Amino acid sequence: MFVLRSWGGLAIACVAAVLAAIVITALLGVVLRSVARRRAWAELLIRRARVPFRCFLLVIVLWIAVALTLPPDVSAAWRDGIRHTFLILAIASGVWFAAAIGVFLADLGLARYRTDVPDNRTVRRIRTQVLIVRRLVIVAAVVVGLGAILLTFPALQAAGASVLASAGVIGIIAGVAAQSTLGNLFAGIQLAFSDAIRIDDVVVVDQQWGTIEEITLTYVVVHVWDDRRLVLPSTRFTTQPFENWTRQRSELLGSVEFDLDWRVSPGGMRAELNRILASTDLWDGRTGILQVTDAVAGWVRVRVLVTARDAATLFDLRCLVRERLIDWMQRHSAASLPRTRVEMVETPPPQTPPTRARSHEEARLFSGTPDGEQRAAQFTDAIPIVRRDDPGTDPAAEPAPAPGKD
Repeated sequence: MFVLRSWGGLAIACVAAVLAAIVITALLGVVLRSVARRRAWAELLIRRARVPFRCFLLVIVLWIAVALTLPPDVSAAWRDGIRHTFLILAIASGVWFAAAIGVFLADLGLARYRTDVPDNRTVRRIRTQVLIVRRLVIVAAVVVGLGAILLTFPALQAAGASVLASAGVIGIIAGVAAQSTLGNLFAGIQLAFSDAIRIDDVVVVDQQWGTIEEITLTYVVVHVWDDRRLVLPSTRFTTQPFENWTRQRSELLGSVEFDLDWRVSPGGMRAELNRILASTDLWDGRTGILQVTDAVAGWVRVRVLVTARDAATLFDLRCLVRERLIDWMQRHSAASLPRTRVEMVETPPPQTPPTRARSHEEARLFSGTPDGEQRAAQFTDAIPIVRRDDPGTDPAAEPAPAPGKD
């Protein structure tokens, strides 16, 4: 017993513990690999939990070896420090291993649902919720592990009562300081279980078309069609409107519009559209129609409606229909192409009226015409002067004498 509790015995025990951990992990690896040939879950377990299990096992066996063979001449302070260190390492590696098992179980559930099927709305909803739950499990495990590690310190245990007493005030202060962070956290949980968006949903956000690539507790990643990524806070999808093209089903209806000349033949275009749709596997066979929706202002508006199984296929189908119809009009119906018409009009020479036009002088009020002269005489003729010493004369009828005569 004394030999074991020596420094040499401690070294031998540590080496034996490491070899035992290696042997145990090797045996478990052989068993799981043999099972993995027939079951897919064994390979998944090896991939997720191999490293955390090795760390946890190594810490446990070393702790046992050191506890059994630590020399008696080591002081109590060092013994407590070594024991405390192994306790912290055991808690940390144990939390890591537990989180790895939780991730393995979540991945095992996700493996049962395939997303490469035409109608995968339910699968995408379950996948989104499982991913959020997996992240919650990891966060909860980390928080519990940190709490357990902190409680191993005696000073923190003694201060526990005061911390609990001031928890209300601290919670209010922390809530105000981390309002946006907590808002995004609860928004992420709401998105996971409200079925507003799911992984691989086709959305239009801020006039950007893309698919939901990742949903976390605080942000959402949108994979835009040109391979850009929009990283948006979770509250963006709970407080502002956005378009979700695949919320109920993945099938979509799209339009292709043309502004053409009035000589277009809708019947010919409709026949060509039917030939185009029959020759491609992009069309899902649900809707394929051509209609004239407007015919004003010199143009004829022709709209084509087609359907496809998902948004990406619909985009390719719309481009194909547009290209084929343009090619058909250029080859077989050139009169349908839009034209701008200009009418050339010649101004006729001025014509002489049958009657003589009045001159500029005739267009007067007090001259130029007999009526004008008479009208002027009424205002400009001399006013007669009547002598008051002639009683037999009518003052209104006798003209005034000429100047210079008696």
